[in-house]
Amino acid sequence: MQSKTSWTRKELLSTTIEHVDITSFDARPILDAYARMAFQSRNLASAARIYDMMLADTSCGVILTLAGSLISAGLKKALITLVEHNMVDAIVSTGANIVDQDFFEGLGFRHYIAPGSVEAPPVDDVTLRELMIDRITDTYISEEELRACDDATKEVFDSMPPGSHSSRECVEALGAYLAERHPRAESLVATCYRKRVPIYVPAFSDCSAGFGIVLHQQERLASGKPFVAFDSGKDFRELTQIKLSLKDTGLLMLGGGVPKNFAQDIVVAAELLAEKSLTGDIGAMEHGAGGISMHKYAVQLTVADPRDGALSGSTLREASSWGKVDVVHEQMVFGELTTTFPLLASDAYHRGSWRKRQALRLADVVTSEPLKV
Repeated sequence: MQSKTSWTRKELLSTTIEHVDITSFDARPILDAYARMAFQSRNLASAARIYDMMLADTSCGVILTLAGSLISAGLKKALITLVEHNMVDAIVSTGANIVDQDFFEGLGFRHYIAPGSVEAPPVDDVTLRELMIDRITDTYISEEELRACDDATKEVFDSMPPGSHSSRECVEALGAYLAERHPRAESLVATCYRKRVPIYVPAFSDCSAGFGIVLHQQERLASGKPFVAFDSGKDFRELTQIKLSLKDTGLLMLGGGVPKNFAQDIVVAAELLAEKSLTGDIGAMEHGAGGISMHKYAVQLTVADPRDGALSGSTLREASSWGKVDVVHEQMVFGELTTTFPLLASDAYHRGSWRKRQALRLADVVTSEPLKV
């Protein structure tokens, strides 16, 4: 292996991450075999069966949650395939996946394979900093390109009407920007914009959009002009409205964190609104008020476990005690999801239950009117 002093910036940013194509291989025989095995292989087969049930249930809306560095790891094309084939109806994500990684690549930038391994990297992180290269485990990004991404988000915010906006509205504006400026870009944000699949980012400032909004607000404040602001409460209300508009819902959760909890909590929010409308007193009734159903299906792929009490590894059965997830069709899969998700997604694609589903266009469901329960 070459010493770190022999690596140039150009060499380190030369081998691009390539996104897996779940349509190019058929995982059904693997998942069928896994169903007759044990441990996480059987759990993954069970999760694939439940996801296929979600897709076969045409009255069910599928909510995908994303946490961790998934786009940068090579899952963008797989996620786009799900959206394009009506296998996902709404998305709740971390900001990094949507802005720093997907919108970033939509602008024409790429992520790169780091040489060596995580255990024995040929270049130390101090040197990477000097070269303006950012590292995500075994993946590299150009810091200069990330700053261009920051500037692009500011440009989008500058173009929006001042006032409070949900993250969905902001991400739609990012999608419109890509559609106009980079129409050939392979992008989850752009695909969802065209398909009217809403994307929510509850912690929207925690990504490149956060830098863009700081630059935007500072410039507007300095000139005495009104500015754009993120409204997390509006996110919650809109996603609750989507829950209320659907007969049933299912969760496909990649990782945990804020997206996992946010997507689960809309059941409780809808229930509280139903209780209020029925009794005039929030909290006066038990779970299930007003016919609000828990998420009918739920699958989570994660490496977190329940030992530390954190949400990312909390089981879906635990979520049932909160009135969020039904326990009839739920499955945890404890495994690193860049290895498990392509198999699950390929299995679902090739089983073809999505062919009977219609695009729900849930981005067109949300309104600024009071919610009707």
